[in-house]
Amino acid sequence: MRILLTGSNGLLGQKLVQLLLQQPAVELIATSRGQNKLAERYPAMRFLPLDVTDQMQVQEVIATEKPTHLIHTAALTQVDECELNQEECWRQNVTAVQYLVEACAAHHVHLLHVSTDFVFSGEKGPLTEEDEPGPINFYGQSKLAAEQLVQASTCQWAILRTVLVYGTAHDYGRTNIVVWVRDSLRAGKPIKVVSDQFRTPTLAEDLAQGCWLAAKHQATGIYHLSGEEVLTPYEMALQVADYFQLDKSLITQVDASSFTQPAKRPPRTGFIIRKAQHDLGFQPHSFTQGIALLDRQLA
Repeated sequence: MRILLTGSNGLLGQKLVQLLLQQPAVELIATSRGQNKLAERYPAMRFLPLDVTDQMQVQEVIATEKPTHLIHTAALTQVDECELNQEECWRQNVTAVQYLVEACAAHHVHLLHVSTDFVFSGEKGPLTEEDEPGPINFYGQSKLAAEQLVQASTCQWAILRTVLVYGTAHDYGRTNIVVWVRDSLRAGKPIKVVSDQFRTPTLAEDLAQGCWLAAKHQATGIYHLSGEEVLTPYEMALQVADYFQLDKSLITQVDASSFTQPAKRPPRTGFIIRKAQHDLGFQPHSFTQGIALLDRQLA
């Protein structure tokens, strides 16, 4: 099995590198824009610079490397940035997928495409793979358009949707809810946390495991990969405070309307993951177990 990975410098990409390098039956070709952030950690890893928005590069790399599977994790995922810079969002999240789909179809590559709960409106949840999408922000629109390109492809494909991914990675600039809450409370800083949005938070290691299982099982169709617990960010913050034995009185619950953000957020998503559990053997950590894992990693 020869797996080409896009976005290997990102949070999910780094977790997939770590996991796939442990699989004896896998040859990994890691790709990302810019320099390889994991060069020191994994000096023997095969890495190629790849800009997925460059059609010629995409065709050349896939034709030369001849992967059996391609796991596509590269995307513009900052929701407000997508709303404010829609042309760039479309280029990275849709046009790039068109190029990958064409190349995978031409070379008979199994495409595993990572998508998001933001393809849904947020009117109800948790959601199954059969629920009807209806995005309410441009990020969600771009990811749904990408899903439609994948579904129309003649290559073998699987769409792997996920929810609110958290974790820690090497040289990764963005924070996550666990670290933000822990560090704020340790500093004695009061925080306001939304209590009217519902998600099933996903540990990055669990999502990587789900991607690998989908590749290993030659999965086709749509799969929901996330944690099982439906939680609000406020409830997540309370669990973080409990785990680290910090002062919960510093946490104030607020409505999403308290924050001015360019992009709307779906109020209620979260996933029902029975299909992935049954078909793939997917078993995610609980949120408390995820916090404990991050604690060990950050130590």
